[in-house]
Amino acid sequence: MDDRKKDQSIQSHANFDGDSATGDRTQIRQDQQNQQPPQIDPSLADAQAVAASLGVDPNTGLSQAEAERRLAQYGPNELASAPPVPKWKKFLAQFKDPLVYLLLAATGISLIAWFIEKANAAPGAEGGEILPFDAIVIVLILIVNAVLGYIQESKAEEAVEALSQMTAPQTNVLRDGKIARINTVDVVPGDMVVLGEGDSIPADGRLLAAASLRVAEASLTGESVPVGKNVDTLAEAKALGDRANMVFNGTSVTQGTGRAIVTSTGMRTQVGKIADLLQATDDDDSPLQKEMNYVSKILGIAVCIIAAVVLVALALTEGFNDIHDVIDSLLLSVSLAVAAVPEGLAAILTVVLALGVRRMAEHHAIVKKLHSVETLGSASVICSDKTGTLTRNEMTVERVVTPSGEVQLTGTGYAPEGRMIAIPDAGLTSTPSPAQEAAQLEAVATLAVGALANDGELRENTGAGDGSAASDITWEAVGDPTEVSLIVAARKVKADRKYANYTRIGEIPFTSDRKRMAVVAQDNADAGRLTVFAKGAPDVLLGYCSRIAVNGAVRPMTQGDRQQILAAVERLSAEAYRTLGQACRPLGTASLAAVPGVRINAAGHVADIADQSDVLESDLIWVGMVGIIDPPRTEVRDSVAEAHRAGIRTVMITGDHPLTAARIASDLGIIETDRNGSAAGADDLSGKVLTGVQLDELPDERAFDNATREISVYARVAPEHKLKIVESLQRQGNIVAMTGDGVNDAPAVKTADIGVAMGITGTEVTKQSAKMILADDNFSTIVEAVREGRGIFDNIRKFLRYLLSSNVGEVFTVFGGVMLAGFLGITQPGSQGVTVPLLATQLLWINLLTDAAPALAMGVDPSTDDVMARKPRKLTDRVIDGQMWGDIIFIGIIMAAVTLIGMDMHLAGGLFTDRSVDAVGHDAQMTEARTMGFTILVFAQMLNALCSRSHDQSVFVGLFANKWLWGAIALSTLLQLAVVYVPFLNTAFGTVPLSAGAWVECLGLAMIVLVASELRKCVLRAMHRR
Repeated sequence: MDDRKKDQSIQSHANFDGDSATGDRTQIRQDQQNQQPPQIDPSLADAQAVAASLGVDPNTGLSQAEAERRLAQYGPNELASAPPVPKWKKFLAQFKDPLVYLLLAATGISLIAWFIEKANAAPGAEGGEILPFDAIVIVLILIVNAVLGYIQESKAEEAVEALSQMTAPQTNVLRDGKIARINTVDVVPGDMVVLGEGDSIPADGRLLAAASLRVAEASLTGESVPVGKNVDTLAEAKALGDRANMVFNGTSVTQGTGRAIVTSTGMRTQVGKIADLLQATDDDDSPLQKEMNYVSKILGIAVCIIAAVVLVALALTEGFNDIHDVIDSLLLSVSLAVAAVPEGLAAILTVVLALGVRRMAEHHAIVKKLHSVETLGSASVICSDKTGTLTRNEMTVERVVTPSGEVQLTGTGYAPEGRMIAIPDAGLTSTPSPAQEAAQLEAVATLAVGALANDGELRENTGAGDGSAASDITWEAVGDPTEVSLIVAARKVKADRKYANYTRIGEIPFTSDRKRMAVVAQDNADAGRLTVFAKGAPDVLLGYCSRIAVNGAVRPMTQGDRQQILAAVERLSAEAYRTLGQACRPLGTASLAAVPGVRINAAGHVADIADQSDVLESDLIWVGMVGIIDPPRTEVRDSVAEAHRAGIRTVMITGDHPLTAARIASDLGIIETDRNGSAAGADDLSGKVLTGVQLDELPDERAFDNATREISVYARVAPEHKLKIVESLQRQGNIVAMTGDGVNDAPAVKTADIGVAMGITGTEVTKQSAKMILADDNFSTIVEAVREGRGIFDNIRKFLRYLLSSNVGEVFTVFGGVMLAGFLGITQPGSQGVTVPLLATQLLWINLLTDAAPALAMGVDPSTDDVMARKPRKLTDRVIDGQMWGDIIFIGIIMAAVTLIGMDMHLAGGLFTDRSVDAVGHDAQMTEARTMGFTILVFAQMLNALCSRSHDQSVFVGLFANKWLWGAIALSTLLQLAVVYVPFLNTAFGTVPLSAGAWVECLGLAMIVLVASELRKCVLRAMHRR
């Protein structure tokens, strides 16, 4: 095909694809969303016509070169998330914070003050600072914070991207006449997709071939039963669920094989349209984000009020006599703003959350948004799927019940390793009785029938080694896990040898109405004679059995036999087993046409046997039945107990049988057992489970809420019930975590406070809706994530207590210093204007450099108490509660007091002047006093870092547990020494070198903060004991 023809061929794809060529990937995604509907519906066109229109030969598929051209033209086969936010927008978003606005206002005021000072400088005078240093420093700090926040958010996004790469799905396609396995994202329109049991369908396509093909479309249409597919052209347009000749992206093959030609990829698929709808909804802020916004507003308002009070007080007491008073007042406002705002807060919060995200990733929990980490710690209810999350999703045949007795199989999972153990009757010796030996032989025959009437496949995958080591071999189930479990069991007892000679020639497939399936196979070792092998729900299959095989002989089935089999079904169901009966019927001939009653079509051939179940599935011989269990994950019971201890309720939601669900819930501790520890009986358990039908019968919301308050196990539920259960639990004030995997779970996952998607079995749409992805699909991972979330929340509270008490201390220092300036000797008698006790640059130095390191270290502080021993916090609880505000204000007042006393000791005319300072001019005194106040405040905050680790626990408990914190305190001390002794920093920050005696004064006064904090904690502990 030359280039021009190729171009024409590709252009014709628009008939099915609805997208025009474009090179830019972002533009492709937008085109996919805004595309015109297809001109031809592939379901109404002949399969060969579809292939011709898409320019592909169904026998060879696309060439590799052509596939690459189409990939470049149509873009990757993936669901477009919302258009990527430009990097500059992400960067600017870091400035969306009331505290940042306050600092920007302070920058503006500082600039105005600088300009006024420059403009009003006396001729020949220096005219103040050469550059507006305060404004420059504030702006630089804001930029550094924004860069840090941007980098951390980008890292978190990269972690999620890495997970999606790790779990990238793959697809079999026909390329250059050979079947190749490629990443699903590289599938293009016109590709020939080769489908088999267990395959996930990568894109929408028109079927060209289908053999007993059944597709689970529940994730797209909500249809709980796999849908039969064929290649017949539809006569008229039909609803999605009725397009039997089409397959759709996001669905999966449960049975049979097929080939389909891809007609649409990416956002043009049916799932793409659903994904589009989901993206339309906005995410709410997390509780932590709301709290930070609240704190920002409170601080902003407080600063404005304090600044107004100070300025009004100064105007009333002294008045503004000249321009310098106005400048001084403006600089006071800047100092107050800088003092009140914890500049490093946003960056520190981001770093602490990012560290939490990394630790959670090590526990296999990938958190998509940083702020969701903290929400996890607040969860009060975890709603979980049963299959694969609470259980291993590895169906295992454990029991085989035959007419002569019962046997047990050892081993779990898909590795065909295990053996058969007789279940002896009470009182018998350990020597197997003839009945037990007969039961073992019948069990082998039962498993052979189950493995023959089967569409599953057990694949052996060899690892990186040479294959000789057992650890190198992994086993993969392809198809229905229940069917694969029968193949595994047959391999364990060597039953596969019994059916090695059989070749399948036809199948009557399973449907939800029939609840059974049968295959016709010919025995190549017995002149090709035919036998029907059937399996299905025991109560249904019994209705088609008239004979029973006992101890090698076949006899008519009696009523007593039926009752005994049904009693065994009840017993196994009550023990959480799923039961499947097996039966067979030798047809005694090598030709189907010779079987009495078999219909022949007009061409003289045997008509499709799938339509002849009435003939072939009659007069069957009952062979036996199996009890299959999906074993609970061994670690989940401990995790449920741990969640219960933490005040978190675990709710199980499943589509399984109520008795099975109840039994597993009982085993895992979700349903409480009686006082003796023995599990409750079947009747007791059934009262603790609600089914979807029972939920539908509830009259109103109040009844629904009452039910969800009491019941923790829901069985036979549809996806829409999940959403109702989540909403009901939220109405009761719970913070709900919800797991989901199918597309239809996405609304419930999105509605939950913490949506959790499955990394292995989850669909892409659900992963996009979720806030967290479980890389290992394990319930225990959620509980670990909750523990981590609680620890992170505690650490956030610790560093908020530390940062805010430090800031409040600074505000009180500036406020007290201005209001008591004459009293403390900060202003001289007779002088006019405002003298700020600490400079804005000094406050910025404290907030950013000396405070930041300890605050970051507190973000990785080990837990001071057992975080899982307390109840979850309520939605209405504040991150900074009344108790914490008490801590913050108390420490703030003490800090301000010791700082101002230290300054006063170095100023003439104050209360505590410790030596004659008359020899030094007031300006020099003020510089030294400021250096003292500055240093005392830094040391007080270092000691406050140790005190802030707990509300009421002594600072000496676990004093050296956090090595990072001691390292941070050492770093902050070095920085303070630098600012006091390095000459160019002296100029920038208005400091002078201090004597050894002055350092002793600084440390002594700073220690008062530690002593006061310890005394207060003693009082709090004493009050708590009462």
